[in-house]
Amino acid sequence: MGSTSARLLALLGLLQSRPDWSGAELADRLDVTDRTVRNDVARLRELGYPVHAVRGPGGRYRLGAGARLPPLLLDDGEAVAVAVGLRAATGTAGFEESGQSALTKLEQVLPDRLRRRVSALRTASTAGPANTGPYTDEPEVDPEELTALAAAIRDHVGVRCDYQGEPLELEPHHLVAWQHRWFLVARDPATGTWAPYRVDWLRLRTPGGRRFTPVEFPGDLTTFVVQEVARTGWAFHARVVVDAPAQEVLARINPAVGTVQPLPDGRSVLVTGGDSAEVVAVWIGLLGLDFHVTEPPELVEHLRVLAARYARAVPG
Repeated sequence: MGSTSARLLALLGLLQSRPDWSGAELADRLDVTDRTVRNDVARLRELGYPVHAVRGPGGRYRLGAGARLPPLLLDDGEAVAVAVGLRAATGTAGFEESGQSALTKLEQVLPDRLRRRVSALRTASTAGPANTGPYTDEPEVDPEELTALAAAIRDHVGVRCDYQGEPLELEPHHLVAWQHRWFLVARDPATGTWAPYRVDWLRLRTPGGRRFTPVEFPGDLTTFVVQEVARTGWAFHARVVVDAPAQEVLARINPAVGTVQPLPDGRSVLVTGGDSAEVVAVWIGLLGLDFHVTEPPELVEHLRVLAARYARAVPG
């Protein structure tokens, strides 16, 4: 009976992993006969799982939507990702209680090794201010790397890494998620300086660093990340003269996405940036104010392309 139960769970996991399976494929993956697959499918149906037969050579099967929510089988990475997502939901208006309830249920059934990873991520990370800028890229971050960093933060173990091609050894302190990116706030033990490091630009090296005695961070973590990223974290920087007073420009932006300097003639200068000229062009276009750009050349050229494209889009 235990063997049958384990096989049913394995079959359910396969059916949940992709939309469509042939009977022969399921039999091969489970190392059983086609007849056993048919019998197990019948057992799942008796338990309330809507397994549909799909016409095709050799017989095919598909898991349909049911009247009630069945158990969901997740692999390690998926379970950690769902837990992180649920944690974010607990801070969203209207989902505080349901998000926390779902997270509690998930953590209760997680294996100890995954529960420790989720706990480390929960303790070691916070979310920054709501996203305020247009971003065209969604950089991928390896979940294994995130959980490894969270474990290093929890255990006070230094990390050795390559950061944009430069070898570094850091004392990790905290993870901050902001504007669709993860940042590691860490201290350089050689200089004592703090900085946020984009996790998608960081590659961990093994073995890791030495254990360290943590130093208290001097300030608010999320404010530090926002300010430092606004100052140094962009791959592309721009200086834009805006035909409006500084106060009006400030009222239209989040301070995290740039700084505004008043000019004697009543106009202002917006210093901003992003991952590319294309991103900055979109961002300054959303200001709703007239502006002038003379540098950098890549932004000037891209604005010329956009101007011509928009001109062609309007009839005569």
